[in-house]
Amino acid sequence: MNIIPMMTLNDYLPFLTRSISLILIFGVGICWQGYSQSHKNSYQNFVPVNYSIKQDTNSINNYPDPKKVLHRSLMIPGWGQVTNKQAWKVPIIYGLIGGLTYYSITLHKNYNDYRAAYYNLHPDTPDDFKFGPTPDFIPPTADLNSLRNNRNFYRNRRDFVYISIALSYALNVIDAYVFAHLRSFDVSDDLSMNSGFKPGMINGVFLEPIPSLTLSLKF
Repeated sequence: MNIIPMMTLNDYLPFLTRSISLILIFGVGICWQGYSQSHKNSYQNFVPVNYSIKQDTNSINNYPDPKKVLHRSLMIPGWGQVTNKQAWKVPIIYGLIGGLTYYSITLHKNYNDYRAAYYNLHPDTPDDFKFGPTPDFIPPTADLNSLRNNRNFYRNRRDFVYISIALSYALNVIDAYVFAHLRSFDVSDDLSMNSGFKPGMINGVFLEPIPSLTLSLKF
């Protein structure tokens, strides 16, 4: 019989820390990719502005609304990435969420098998097959401590995978929302500022034209 020893607390905490770190690293990588993409493309859409340091609203309207992207990502994973024209991320998102979901189903099945075996073979519990019949791969002479350890192991691992699925779903939403914001900002190294003076006429106190000098700043 293939009995897996139970993971102790000292072993489980480092495993949990490493797994969460990998998920966070994956999220930072996605966000950094979005930052790099905006760094590369946004300068082409930047419009010089005179008399005020602000972005032209027409250039912002060329990009999807971040709130709209957020709502779409919450409804369907990957929809926000498609709205941001980053459809290549969709297979990664579904591969991550789908793989974790499949793994959680396998862990849940193993947990049910060992829970049923421990309950059915324990002398202090009634023989009513409350959790189903004992699986064929577990012999009637199996050690109860090993069955309990395996039951707890699969339950803890399954619960951790559930948390990983939730984090992956949240990562999908964060990536789409952050990239939707970054696309409207210009972070190019080629930015420069030019100044110039321009003569003009303004209306005076008595609505008479008065010569003036205008300072223009172009970014």
